[in-house]
Amino acid sequence: MHPKSNQRVRSVSLVVGAILAAVALPSGAASAAVPQQPGGASRPYDCSLDKGPWHCLAECESNGRWQTNTGNGFYGGLQFWQPTWEEHGGLKYAPRADLATREEQIKVAEKVLRTQGWKAWPACSKAVRIERFDRRVHTVEPGETLSSVARRYDVKGGWQALYKTNRDKVGSRPERLAVGTLLVIPGRTATGRG
Repeated sequence: MHPKSNQRVRSVSLVVGAILAAVALPSGAASAAVPQQPGGASRPYDCSLDKGPWHCLAECESNGRWQTNTGNGFYGGLQFWQPTWEEHGGLKYAPRADLATREEQIKVAEKVLRTQGWKAWPACSKAVRIERFDRRVHTVEPGETLSSVARRYDVKGGWQALYKTNRDKVGSRPERLAVGTLLVIPGRTATGRG
């Protein structure tokens, strides 16, 4: 190859590389790759067990920005694909996930979790080691009460402690526990022992 041709190829490669870098997905956009720090280490997420899995997953998916719309076809804190948002009742709250509140997005995410499991968020559920939450959360099933769930997990302080931890999800009527509610189990370690 002629030296000038070789130089032209390098120049074109640099220009193409610069263009790709300029149009790359912004930080927080959902992608198949786990966000990395310099040196290849996985990015640390704010994953306090007491904050629960949705907070942690949003840290990975969107840097915790619940109103994010990066133009990549995924919306909100949990980076909903529009058809998924619609199929799981999201239109009840807003036309797109990024236009819904954090709480509304979580309600839709709980429905997605019931139908698709954590694989709905493949890269981030692995990146944040979502399995550590599996013994820390409980999805309410028909017939369950705060008392029965507290007994099942041997919650210190009983249903009152369980309610205190989950008041934002349960609401002001603890006796009306909605099926599908994702409860955080207080006072348990990641191994499931208190």
